[in-house]
Amino acid sequence: MLKNLFQSKHPATWVPTLYFSEGLPFVATATVSVLMYKSLGLSDAQIALFTTLVMWPWTLKPLWGPILEMFKTKKHFVIATQFIGGVAFGLLALALPLDGFLKYSLAMFVIIAFNSATHDIAADGVFINTLSPKEQARFVGWQGAFYNVAKVLSQGALVYLAGRLELSIGVTEAWMVVMGLFGVIMILMGLYHLKMLPSGGQAAGVQSFNEAFKTFGDVVKTFFEKKQILWGIAFIVLFRTAEGQLTKIVPLFMRATRMEGGLGLQTADIGIAYGIFGAAAFVIGSVAGGYFVAKKGLKNSIFILAVIFNVPDAVYAYLAYSLPESFVVICTAITIEWFGYGFGFVGIILFMMQQIAPGKYKMAHYAFATAVMNLGFMIPSMISGYISDYLGYQKFFIWVMVATIPSFLVAWFVPFKDLEKGS
Repeated sequence: MLKNLFQSKHPATWVPTLYFSEGLPFVATATVSVLMYKSLGLSDAQIALFTTLVMWPWTLKPLWGPILEMFKTKKHFVIATQFIGGVAFGLLALALPLDGFLKYSLAMFVIIAFNSATHDIAADGVFINTLSPKEQARFVGWQGAFYNVAKVLSQGALVYLAGRLELSIGVTEAWMVVMGLFGVIMILMGLYHLKMLPSGGQAAGVQSFNEAFKTFGDVVKTFFEKKQILWGIAFIVLFRTAEGQLTKIVPLFMRATRMEGGLGLQTADIGIAYGIFGAAAFVIGSVAGGYFVAKKGLKNSIFILAVIFNVPDAVYAYLAYSLPESFVVICTAITIEWFGYGFGFVGIILFMMQQIAPGKYKMAHYAFATAVMNLGFMIPSMISGYISDYLGYQKFFIWVMVATIPSFLVAWFVPFKDLEKGS
């Protein structure tokens, strides 16, 4: 039975590893880099700005997403970018001990981000083109879960390892080891997917540049011609407004001393609290959210998902005002918030798959949607360090609760195209 499962390329044999591979470089760029630069001595405002700027490729990917519809298979691009990502992380590790390491490491993060954004387009294309809408609902929880298994490994085990190595071999050397391990893991994923990943469908097979530009233009035109597309864009931009501000500041709040209003945790402590308890709760929440939506339907559950996604953000206001000494209390608060994050995040993923992507260019239009979503995430992230510096951690986390209001409004009012009957 197990042999047949692998021979038939059942989704269970490739969805988990595919989205683990998608999550790993994103988490390394968006979050692990924050902790690395904190250890290397940058200020909170610098870290929030620089580590957000290098994420622009995830927003700009519609510019080259349609090209992936034209050539080769989706599998081809997935595997190529996994090998390139592995090499790029290796070069990043080698850049850290150099004079001017900041500009070199940021340049490598840009390359990793561009490569990873390309990987995401192709990976999502495999998922959307291979699975039926009903299977998408069933496996979207596992997609989100294993995307965040990457968080467990990245923000948990590897950050913990970095924290321990900082004390024994030095800060720079510790992060060289960790970034090198990111590279090794990506190459191993590429080797596995050579055998196990389905093709995700053949390319359109354009014959000339003229035809390529025409296809690109058609992709853009048909995206903006979709029914209720402006509502869809508003939803995917505003749903994550509060989360975009939390993501950069929470690890900095954890590292900041108690005199500065932070929790005073060491890097290794964050690896346990934020990377293991938090990310494991996200995995459980993602799976639970996927089955919840599969049972109730996306339209009937979207506002509930918005509530569960946003309300637990209040735990950080509690932590900022109480500054608990107990590590158990800190881990419990983070676990609650990340469970809600995972449960609610299913909503925006399925919305893009089922309300935005369907049509002639599923992969390219899903890439457009995720890019718009990332823009809605990036802009709050870029300014979050300045807001936090101005308000202080306590008032910042109160402000974040106010910033959840747009998410509730778009979840309540967004119209739905009736796709679930066909599913």
